[in-house]
Amino acid sequence: MSGNSIGAAVDWGFAASIGAKLARSAAPVTEYTRQQAISQLAESARAAEPPVREVTRLITEGAVPEARIVDRPAWIRAATESMRAMTGGAATPRGVLTGRVTGAQTGAVLAFVSSGILGQYDPFVSPTDDGGGCLLLVYPNIIAVERQLRVSPKDFRLWVCLHEVTHRVQFTANPWLAGYMKSTLEILTQDSTDDVTAVAGRLADFIKQRRSQQDSSPNGILDLMRAVQSPQQRDALDRLLVLGTLLEGHADHVMDAVGPAVVPTVASIRHRFEERRQRKQPPLQRILRALLGVDAKLAQYTRGKVFVDDVVGRVGMDRFNAVWAGSDNLPLPDEIEHPEKWIARVL
Repeated sequence: MSGNSIGAAVDWGFAASIGAKLARSAAPVTEYTRQQAISQLAESARAAEPPVREVTRLITEGAVPEARIVDRPAWIRAATESMRAMTGGAATPRGVLTGRVTGAQTGAVLAFVSSGILGQYDPFVSPTDDGGGCLLLVYPNIIAVERQLRVSPKDFRLWVCLHEVTHRVQFTANPWLAGYMKSTLEILTQDSTDDVTAVAGRLADFIKQRRSQQDSSPNGILDLMRAVQSPQQRDALDRLLVLGTLLEGHADHVMDAVGPAVVPTVASIRHRFEERRQRKQPPLQRILRALLGVDAKLAQYTRGKVFVDDVVGRVGMDRFNAVWAGSDNLPLPDEIEHPEKWIARVL
């Protein structure tokens, strides 16, 4: 990793501290409800593993570590540690002032995200000294959403775990994925060797093109990122987006395949959850969601699930699993939209 990386310019400890302070307080719950939710989420994470393995046909080795049931500040601390590991950032960056400024910015972003995330499998956060990733479940947010949707808490918690445990199975059955993500992200976060003139020229071309096309694409922020990136960075961004789309779509496919058998009220949960995703947000929140790529993230679920549904429907799960054989078998950007092209190329 280059010493000029973004990771080396962030004071990650300061980011975690600022993020925890800025995180919005969760709605109050009784101690009984809190403990009951923590206990049930831990059990749901364990219960989700066998049916997910059965549907995915992916084989994982070794004992399954317990999920970490966390609140918002704890998730922020874990996220900063993960980002530090992913970007190769040192614990103490060069330039204290620069590190504090970027740390504060990072912490503020994580504080905003922390109020909405339900859970995640993080391959870069180790639950033990033995290494490996960690399944994180943010219990205050799960309690808040299940109350908002007025669904069965037990069913909703298992439903959430089905999605996140699928990510754990993806990474533990295919250890190369974490390394691929990290190496690709390193390219994306390296300081560009281009001079300011070259970057400004690409930005001017981007603006002219958008004006001439009157483009109002929801992916505008991603297009803007590409406009100022080097060719290598644009390629890395495309590969990360495709991988994220595949992982999220696969998890949604598995969640729906497993759901009816183990979550009695899955149809109601899915319907109400999708309604919540589509609900209009206040103006400021819409702006933040756009800047942080939240809406692009939601689009990944839909596009990725269509791809996985189509391929599995045509060739079955066993042949679909060729996608995990290595980076050359991952879908190309146009193959996500046209699954038959991936089938023709890989199978």
